[in-house]
Amino acid sequence: MGFARFWWDFLIGDTPELFVAALTVIGVIAILSEAAGANVAAIIALPLLVVASLGISLYRAQGVSRKQ
Repeated sequence: MGFARFWWDFLIGDTPELFVAALTVIGVIAILSEAAGANVAAIIALPLLVVASLGISLYRAQGVSRKQ
């Protein structure tokens, strides 16, 4: 039980939306890189998706801190 709790805290921690965003970004990049000739799109999409997911997480965190 302690082992599972460690991995839950390590991977998900306080922000599960970043965990889901990371899995989504990895999935999108994997799909784009497997598509024929879409490696350039994958290279361009990676930083855009990461910045977008971090921006969404920051926006949500600001909304939560304003409510308190």
